[in-house]
Amino acid sequence: MAHADVIVRTEFEEAVSVMRDTANDASFVSNVVAIARTMTASLKDGNKIMFAGNGGSAGDAQHIAAEFVSRLNFDRAPLAGLALTTDTSALTAIGNDYGYVHVFERQIRGLGKAGDVFVAISTSGKSPNILLALEAARAAGITTVGLTGAAKSSMDDLCDHILKVPSAKTPLIQQVHITAAHSICGLVERAIFGDPNGGT
Repeated sequence: MAHADVIVRTEFEEAVSVMRDTANDASFVSNVVAIARTMTASLKDGNKIMFAGNGGSAGDAQHIAAEFVSRLNFDRAPLAGLALTTDTSALTAIGNDYGYVHVFERQIRGLGKAGDVFVAISTSGKSPNILLALEAARAAGITTVGLTGAAKSSMDDLCDHILKVPSAKTPLIQQVHITAAHSICGLVERAIFGDPNGGT
């Protein structure tokens, strides 16, 4: 049991270290602000934010989309957030008819329009269905945002804005992704609806 305690403490300490490194990365922080501004402008123009990822990143896509539509920090009107990971009929039809690699790309082509924002989440930056979706978004005039890890990947050149977590470990990357997404959603809320506490 003592060994298990050490493992848990080590994992928490490593998570804190990656969070601290990310918080001290001026480029990462400025990209979070830029993404929030881009989303704010898109939503104010009547557009939507779409999210996609695989596995744990699919869960993150749904989590973030739900906070846009419902609420994050305070009561306000819903914002147009859409997770492309939740329609089982669309996912299975596309997967069956065209292959799993196309499950997000065809939804982008069918549901997206110029002015929207697409948030692609891939800890490796190499997920084929995410890369195809980014290409489709680019072709449609949709702003592309990437959430990934430190490694260089094909995703880098397909994103207008990218958040690269300074880690190669999937769990740590995912922890930073959701924290960054909360920051982005919070900034968008304040920009559109104002600070409920009267601040700026």
